[in-house]
Amino acid sequence: MLSSSYVSVVLVHGAWADESGWSRVIRELEASGISSVATSLPLTSFPDDVAALDRTIEQIQGPVVLVGHAYAGAVIAASRSTKVKSLVYVAALAPDEGETVMDVFGRAKPHPKAPKLAPDDHGLIYLPEAAFAEAFAQNAKLEELAVLRVAQRPISPVCISVPVPRPLWKDRPSWFLLAEQDRMIAPETQHFMATRMKAQMQSHQVDHTPLVTAPEAVADIILDAVRA
Repeated sequence: MLSSSYVSVVLVHGAWADESGWSRVIRELEASGISSVATSLPLTSFPDDVAALDRTIEQIQGPVVLVGHAYAGAVIAASRSTKVKSLVYVAALAPDEGETVMDVFGRAKPHPKAPKLAPDDHGLIYLPEAAFAEAFAQNAKLEELAVLRVAQRPISPVCISVPVPRPLWKDRPSWFLLAEQDRMIAPETQHFMATRMKAQMQSHQVDHTPLVTAPEAVADIILDAVRA
């Protein structure tokens, strides 16, 4: 069982990713003496993903800071664990009660290089290979892009098409890393969500996946939440 005498950080990946994407952030947090756990979402349905997160939280003793990237912003806000003390959004989606992930994802005009997404014959949505370098992580190195492509995990449309419950950000303090170079989730959409949440916002010239391309910035905002 994982335990700590101080706050633990739970890192939650989004669509087309897995927990390995947090590796550089984990190292940054470890260097600051912060315990962290990267949870794995099945991306099969929104309730499945929330349940997977809650199972991870159950294994932790003490208070928790939840950190969500992209789609996982909706997932972390659906936890009802009393251990959760604050939320950190990393270029993440934050639908309000009754909204779907797609409602906020499609709020603004897409970037010209944003990929066109559609389910395959099995009803799963994959990110086209070219989109990793063009939109998902355009600031990543070639070897980082190779790992992202290999680690891709498809998402089911039912994850993003169901109305979410009352989000936890209405009842807990939140932080938001706004990615100004994001080609997946429009920066103006991120600003709208962060403002609506009354989150403590940090704006950076980073792409959609700063956990890979700018881990120091991600670790810094997480540490702010932990210290608070």
